[in-house]
Amino acid sequence: MYAIEVEQEVDGRWIAEVPELPGVMAYGPSRDVAVRGAQALSLRILADRLEHGEALPQVENVFSIVA
Repeated sequence: MYAIEVEQEVDGRWIAEVPELPGVMAYGPSRDVAVRGAQALSLRILADRLEHGEALPQVENVFSIVA
């Protein structure tokens, strides 16, 4: 399971990141938009790893959202 860490910036934007996947960080005007962006980017990275034969951990649930 990949944890998505979410926080609000001082300018009001939200940022969501997945620490286990370097480079996965998404901004949005709302918490939900930022989380969806981080999820989409994470799935792209995982798909790319699969395409290139890299090992992925077996997980039942891919994401958990951490406030």
